[in-house]
Amino acid sequence: MQNDSRNNTNSTLVSVLMINAQGIMICVNGQDFFLSYNRIPWMRDASIKDVLNVQMCGNEAIEWPTLNVDLEIDSLRHPERYPLLIKRSPAEFVTA
Repeated sequence: MQNDSRNNTNSTLVSVLMINAQGIMICVNGQDFFLSYNRIPWMRDASIKDVLNVQMCGNEAIEWPTLNVDLEIDSLRHPERYPLLIKRSPAEFVTA
């Protein structure tokens, strides 16, 4: 099924309901989830157009293809099971 995130019809499996200074509210398969920028900091500076471009990625994940971001739906239901891990780039450790 093709997703049109610009509307909120029953045929849409995932849609963005709200974007504010604290995060993004999405609806996935009829369930609403708030994605705080504290948990998804890479979305904070994303354009509205890119945030609205969300789609299902199989049955168990959603993706923002233009942002190269994928989230498992289970991580939305149980964020405590998915602690935020930031991997540092080896380039950050280069010394002069």
